[in-house]
Amino acid sequence: MLVDFGQASLWVSLASITFNPTFWNIAAQREYHTKWITKLCGNDPQRGCYAIAVTIFVLGLIRDMLFNHALAQQPQMALLDTHFVKLVAACLVGSGMTLVLSSTYMLGITGTFLGDYFGILMDARVTGFPFNVLDNPMYVGSTLSFIGVSLWHARPAGLLVAAYVWLVYHIALQFEGPFTSMIYAKRSAEPTVAKRKKKL
Repeated sequence: MLVDFGQASLWVSLASITFNPTFWNIAAQREYHTKWITKLCGNDPQRGCYAIAVTIFVLGLIRDMLFNHALAQQPQMALLDTHFVKLVAACLVGSGMTLVLSSTYMLGITGTFLGDYFGILMDARVTGFPFNVLDNPMYVGSTLSFIGVSLWHARPAGLLVAAYVWLVYHIALQFEGPFTSMIYAKRSAEPTVAKRKKKL
């Protein structure tokens, strides 16, 4: 048996993976429309953004903890338990972490953690590495890390979870991409509206 679907820890891990992007998309979109997080943080959008950043970071740690716990209870595959596979796994984790950390460095805390939804907009699109290589390097990097950890521990179940991670991220992007584009489109349209008002 390659995957033990009878282990509750596997389903708890999948639930956590599903919950995180669902939570931050709903919370951020509600923030954009109602400013509920900003209000809770003393009407300070910067503080509100940092609050959700800490929340997302902690949820990520919990997700990773649940994933590692689930892996430990899954069967190993002898075919994956080799030095070569561990080398590939280390390269994947290293590449994944590089993409995630370099993305965070380029975007900053507010750019990484939904600052757009708090009205903290970037002046221009980030085009340096890793955004000149991938459109969504943080999601790709996270997925690579899941694959790498799964291979390192020689657990096929982890590869299944990693595929699910990518699916969840792909679905999340269907909501995040258009919404973020709408935010910046409104910002771009504001000067035009202002000029028309002046003419009137």
